[in-house]
Amino acid sequence: MAIRLRQLEAFCAVARSGNITRAAEQMDISQPAVSRLLRDFAQEVGFELFQRREGRLVPTQEARYLLSEAERLLASVQRLEELTKDVTERKAGHLRIACLPGFATSHLPGVVARFLKERPGVTVTIEPDRPERILEWMIGEQYDFGITDGFSGHPAVQSQNMNVRTVCILPRGHRLATADEIGPEDLACERMIHPRRDSSFYRDLEARFLERGLALPSLIEVRQFTAACMLVAEGIGVSVVSELDAREYESRGLVIRPFRPALPHRLTLLTPTHTPMSMITLEFMEAFRASLEPYLA
Repeated sequence: MAIRLRQLEAFCAVARSGNITRAAEQMDISQPAVSRLLRDFAQEVGFELFQRREGRLVPTQEARYLLSEAERLLASVQRLEELTKDVTERKAGHLRIACLPGFATSHLPGVVARFLKERPGVTVTIEPDRPERILEWMIGEQYDFGITDGFSGHPAVQSQNMNVRTVCILPRGHRLATADEIGPEDLACERMIHPRRDSSFYRDLEARFLERGLALPSLIEVRQFTAACMLVAEGIGVSVVSELDAREYESRGLVIRPFRPALPHRLTLLTPTHTPMSMITLEFMEAFRASLEPYLA
């Protein structure tokens, strides 16, 4: 059986209107064309489609059995055409983002909100976790876009590095608040809040202290820069964090000063190597990269 969508359109149009003339007007084709489509459809299904009663074409019992399914199919095709147009115009789709926990509660929500304002048909999943888990997800092609740090490379994942400036953060009224910039010598006797010792950023920060013959002091070890920002805002200690995170908490009373020597925090944007990138993913990556521009080293 080789039923064509145009035959179904003619069948439904005549069933609704009871008249070939009106069906032809709805379909914007000639009456003979509608008659031919009905004839071909009747030959395909093997039974009569309509009977004439009191000047109207009325579906036969067999045709009524097909009608609801034909209308449902046409509605699905119309919906598919609308979705295709939305995707082509990048107004619809689903975006799956895996990210570091700090991003899920600081910088990322604002970027997502601005992105969705222009794309009402797009939905988003945000899943925060540690870098090791994010890499597993990206290798398994479970997410479209990943934001991580400390990435050392993998053949199943494409990556782009973004170096974000780091700053020293102090509580309001701290003795170093009047300094133009702050270095390891200034922090040697401070109560430091720092990233986990197994992180690449901690190793880089410690190296800055060791280069000057200093030990990196330790009070609290955290996994996220956002946690460090909150603790410093409470007056617990001082820290060196990504400026991206520091600015999110500046309104809570953080004092932000440049840290010297420069110590960039390397963020890495990930996508699966073997999965074609959707237009929605590509556009979001561009929007996210643009949001980082003011903070890049």
